[in-house]
This record gives sequence, structure tokens and C-alpha cells, in this order.
Amino acid sequence: MLKKENIQLQRIVLSVGILLLAAKFVAFILTNSNAIFTDAVESIVNVVAAIIGLYSMMLALKPKDDDHPYGHGKVEYISASLEGGLIVSAGIGIIIKSIYSFFIPHEIKQLDFGIILIVFTGIINYIIGFLIEHKGKKNNSLILVSGGKHLQTDAYSTAGILIGLGIVYLTDWVWLDALIAIVFGFIIIYTGFRILKQSVSGIMDTADKALLNDIMQTIEKERSQNVIDIHNMRLIKYGATWHIDCHITVPYYFTVEQAHKEIDAIDQLINNKLNNQVEFFIHTDACIDTSCTICPKTDCTVRKAPYEGTTSWTLEAVLRNRKHRKETDETKTD
Repeated sequence: MLKKENIQLQRIVLSVGILLLAAKFVAFILTNSNAIFTDAVESIVNVVAAIIGLYSMMLALKPKDDDHPYGHGKVEYISASLEGGLIVSAGIGIIIKSIYSFFIPHEIKQLDFGIILIVFTGIINYIIGFLIEHKGKKNNSLILVSGGKHLQTDAYSTAGILIGLGIVYLTDWVWLDALIAIVFGFIIIYTGFRILKQSVSGIMDTADKALLNDIMQTIEKERSQNVIDIHNMRLIKYGATWHIDCHITVPYYFTVEQAHKEIDAIDQLINNKLNNQVEFFIHTDACIDTSCTICPKTDCTVRKAPYEGTTSWTLEAVLRNRKHRKETDETKTD
């Protein structure tokens, strides 16, 4: 359901992008302003990125298959990479044209009408970008989040361009038009590199430590006395779905059914928090003698050492590939 909603939102982004692109190029044709041309070129990138994003979302919606056992969600990172690359290329092109115009001045016409059109597009861009980014975060979609941020950045750029054009309009300093375009060309390049960095991090499965920490705090608040520890945790994102691998330590005498019950409880707890977008792969470990000092199970009949207190399930602790223990206990690596 969320994935279908994301596709509908992306279609809205594409439709609005095409309309704003047309408005900005009308403004450029009327004014012959380099600054407005900068805004119009960035809108071309918005439209192309929206098309790529829409295709990627539709591809990511395909079910898992033998060749893609984790689904097709990684295509979102490829889409974001292409968008970042396009933005950087557009910024470079804008700077080159603006430097040429800086040394070879040109006439600017009907600037008042052009400014009105650009104000309109800037307001629409910001509103749509804000709503799309908010929905993207809620629906866990990188394409929507990066697209929303890009639209908002475009609106900020438009605001800066408008300030500069206002000065040009009042002073007749035509050279300022090219200078504004150069400055915002560099801002566009910076935006592109930020999107590229985020997409490469996703492709390389860079750990989202903030999310992991949030997940562990949620689990610890509801921790079961039958789960002695959680360790060797890893998190990977595929589109709108998170895949979490981890080990849990349970009493060695538990049956498969009892251990599975604890796994189901963790699964349900986190999926309730993250809108059923998490797929767990949990391995169960049997407790060892050194686990007794941190095991809170009150009805254990085979305890080898007195309970001294639970350890905190910090991010550092759950990422380690070893059972939790008191500092005086021996390390046990799985």
C-alpha cells in the first residue's frame, strides 16, 4: 500500500515539475536572463529525475524473485545517483554559460513579468517539496525524500535569484545577472554532491546508526526476561524495506517453539513502530555459564551464578559479534 502511495506522489512531482519547467522557460524567453535560465535548467533536472524516480519506484514494486531474493528496492539508490549526477552536470553547464555571459553582456527584457512568474514557481516548488519530503520520511522512500529536498533547495535558489533580479531591476546592473547565475550554479553542484553521497552510502550499505539506536531503545523498553542479550546486529535498506540480522541469547533449555515466540515478539514490536517495513533474520544462541550474571530470568532452575544486573543494550554492545557479559566474565565469540 505504501509503495503504491509513493508512486502516486511521484506522479504528482512529475506533473508539477513539467508545469513549472514550462513557466520558467517562458520567463527566460521573455527576459533573456541568465539567472532565470539557471532556474529553468534546474527544472529540467527535476523533471528528468522525477521520470527516473517514477520508473525506479515501479521497478521496486516488483515482488522478490530467484534473481533478487531481497527484492528490487536497491534501484532507488541508483535512481538517486543518476539524479545527483544530473544536478552536478546542470550546475557545471550553468556556470560555463554564465561566465561567457559575464564577459559578453546581453540585454535583459521584461524583467518585471519574469520576476512574477519565478515567484509563482518558487512558492509552488517549496510547498510541493516540503509535503513530498515529509511523506517520503513517513513512507521510508529515499526517492521521495531526495526529490522533496531537491525541490525545496530549488525554491531557496529561486528566492536568492529573485533578490538578485530585484537589484538588477532597480539598478540596471546587468553584469549582476551573470554573477548570480554563477553563484547558484555552485549551489546546485553542492546539492548534487549531497544526493550522490547519500545514494552511494545506501549502495555501500552504510549503517544507519541513528535508526539502529532507536530500534534498540524500543526493544530494551519492552525487553523480555527470556532474552538475555541481542548482538551481531546489522541493518540493510532495500527500497522501503529494512532487513535486520541479529543474534539473541535465550536459555539453553528452551524449545524451538519457545525461542520462536521471543523472536516473534521482537519482530512485532519493531514492525509496529516502523509500519511493517522490517524483515527480521534472527539467529538464536544458547546461553552459557557466564550469561548467568546478567540473566534476569527469575524462574531459572539451572542457574550457575547469582544474577548481578542486566547490561544496557547500547549500540556498541549490539553491534559486537559476542554474547553480552559482565566485564569480569570471559568473552564468548559466536
